[in-house]
Amino acid sequence: MTESKTMRLGIISALAEEQEGLIEAMQSPSKRLHGMREYTEGKLWEIDAVCVLSRIGKVAAAMTASILVEKFGVTHILFTGVAGSGDKDVNVGDIVVADSLIQHDFDASPLFPRFQIPLTGLSHFETDLALSDRLVLASRQFIDAQLGAAIHPLEVKEFSLENVQLHRGLIASGDQFMHSSGQVGRLKKDLPAVLALEMEGAAVAQVCFELGIPFTVVRTISDKANEGAAMDFMRFVKSVASRYAFDIVKNFCQAKGN
Repeated sequence: MTESKTMRLGIISALAEEQEGLIEAMQSPSKRLHGMREYTEGKLWEIDAVCVLSRIGKVAAAMTASILVEKFGVTHILFTGVAGSGDKDVNVGDIVVADSLIQHDFDASPLFPRFQIPLTGLSHFETDLALSDRLVLASRQFIDAQLGAAIHPLEVKEFSLENVQLHRGLIASGDQFMHSSGQVGRLKKDLPAVLALEMEGAAVAQVCFELGIPFTVVRTISDKANEGAAMDFMRFVKSVASRYAFDIVKNFCQAKGN
């Protein structure tokens, strides 16, 4: 993370529930509409911030990230939301912080290697190390000290949140809601390191790479990306993931090194 410039943090989520409480926590919020999105500027725990919902999918996320940088002048980006599990050891309620992101549905072969984004020479886009370290600490603080108070005991039991784990590694993005164990199995053969599957992060990563913006991504695992993925999805987002996101972002903003 570049310490020489004051942070103006862009916070992106795909769904309103994934940012629940953040807008209300802002000091002196100001709303602006642009490109069919509402951007809310203000202070979050003493950090200059802009919150926005990207909506779902890579194009929507890339557009939102670009506007945050070019029109709203953010210097760093944090994406928070939910994802499906991409690994047998990553369970519902676990947290994944990205070290890198890849577009699992991108294939321009034989002109370019599979997954590689043409003219960048890259398939994996790395997150900012300092930002991701800070996000890991914020997530660990939540798991160790705040989860019990944040999540209702009925939800803990319903979603088996008694032993939440923190993971760090590769997140894969694509314009598909993964809901088949067969889909995941085929993807794991090609990308065995994948921990989580979602629909926006790698597009934000590419934008940030091309614009030179430090970024980081955190995902709460909402499902196992199998045939039961859609069951209770919105209940989980509203009653569990939204509370994860609020406390993790708060911890992140309140950490030293603003």
